[in-house]
Amino acid sequence: MAKKFPLHPKHPERICWGCDRYCPANSMACGNGSDRTMHPVEMLGEDWNEVGGWKAEPAEEPERRDP
Repeated sequence: MAKKFPLHPKHPERICWGCDRYCPANSMACGNGSDRTMHPVEMLGEDWNEVGGWKAEPAEEPERRDP
């Protein structure tokens, strides 16, 4: 089952949002050295989840995995 996606994480720049692993940006398990995937709040702003008229349920910030 997929983890709930946090709507407004405290530090989205510290995590890769490309899959359900939520790896630290400096130690991605699945990226093979590529760039991290940005959280929508970084690209679209604080109201990203309200665009298009839908509302998502908030989730807890994912726990960081340290290498």
